Amino acid sequence: MDNTPARTVPCPTCGGDSVFSPANRFRPFCSARCKQIDLGAWATEEFRVPSEAPPEDAAYGDPRREDG
Repeated sequence: MDNTPARTVPCPTCGGDSVFSPANRFRPFCSARCKQIDLGAWATEEFRVPSEAPPEDAAYGDPRREDG
C-alpha cells in the first residue's frame, strides 16, 4: 500500500483544495459544480485564445461580386 500523502492542488474554479489523484473523479476540480462552471465558461466563450483579426481580403476582391 502506498503511504504517500495525496497531492492537493488549487481548484481552477474556486481556488479551494482539490485532491489530485484518481480517487477524485473531478480532478483538477474540487467538485462537479466547479467542473460544470468551467465547462460553461468555455461554452460561452469566456475563455478565448487572443488572436489578431484576419487580414481583409480587399486586395483580392469579393468573390461574390462580379466586379471583383
